[in-house]
Amino acid sequence: MWPASSSWPPSSKRNVGSRLERVELRRVRLRLVQPWRWPGGTLTDREVILVRAVGPHSEGWGECATFPAPTYSPEWLDGAWDVLLHHLVPRVLGMPLSASVLPMAALQGHHMAKAAVELAVLDAELRQTGQSLASRLGATRARVTGGVAVGLTGSLPDLLDEVACRVGEGYRRVKLKIEPGWDVGPVLAVRDRFPDLALQADANGGYCLGDAERLAALDQAKLLCLEQPLPGDDLVGHAVWAGKMATPICLDESITSAADARSAIALGACRVINIKPGRVGGYLEAVRIHDLCALRDIPVWCGGLLETGVGRTANLALAALPNFSLPGDLSASDRFYREDITEPVVLGPDGTIAVPTGPGTGAVLRMDVLEGATVERRWLPA
Repeated sequence: MWPASSSWPPSSKRNVGSRLERVELRRVRLRLVQPWRWPGGTLTDREVILVRAVGPHSEGWGECATFPAPTYSPEWLDGAWDVLLHHLVPRVLGMPLSASVLPMAALQGHHMAKAAVELAVLDAELRQTGQSLASRLGATRARVTGGVAVGLTGSLPDLLDEVACRVGEGYRRVKLKIEPGWDVGPVLAVRDRFPDLALQADANGGYCLGDAERLAALDQAKLLCLEQPLPGDDLVGHAVWAGKMATPICLDESITSAADARSAIALGACRVINIKPGRVGGYLEAVRIHDLCALRDIPVWCGGLLETGVGRTANLALAALPNFSLPGDLSASDRFYREDITEPVVLGPDGTIAVPTGPGTGAVLRMDVLEGATVERRWLPA
């Protein structure tokens, strides 16, 4: 049995001629602190796939944060497991332990699965050389502002209580989920109750262009941005929508690559971009999008997908880059999990979270919790 990644690397080892020797896939299920509504229904448990990349002198972990059904994105949990097991992992076994040369581009789509493989290899690569992921990506901050998303509560008193709870915990930015029939009124009510709170709204692509004039009333709420009002494939519609309200339009599901970001910016479809590493195929592509947006004066922020501590620590490293100038979906572990599979991510008293500085992602696996949460595992080669 290989040791937990927190014990690596031996300081004398260097990433010279190392190759990816074995990969472990795990399906892990954790109980959520409270039910979470998403486009496919309501989750009471969060199940993710972990990828463990093992080299001769180090190992690393990545997370595939897909959902049970292809309703948020085209990917889903069982499909990701299949593509990892039969297509992605067999392609990368025996390759140099370097995330920048992984031969995954020939496989179409499956960005979240690719991102998990990339992160696992990147983590192993950096743990071997002793470099942090934050340093590798180009981070410039030691702490980042925490932010939290509040789901669809169904009643205004519950919504106000939920926001008050998160503000009381120290979060300085709150994102409100909206949908037709639950939008302008609830958002304005939150703004009235919390006049100085950094606030934004996320539509998850649930509207049509005809809703733009009505949702222009959200300008009164002085939001940081309105996220993804239209479906992901409608860049032209977002450009039209952007001309109908003062609130900046932010794109999420529309952006799956730096090429998508370039097109969206050229069309005037957004003034802000949410970068989720899983959605765009990994942290290296996320940095490319960050750099492109920085050149075009488009601020970015880091989105979240209810990650465990494996993905959460990596997201913190990414969010410390200079053009991540808006608070992201970066919350403490206890926002979603009573017991995480890593040492917990903690929100500081000033509403910020420390960027890990240890080798690789800096995540320290709690192997006892991980073993208890594992529902399926496979080693390749078997």
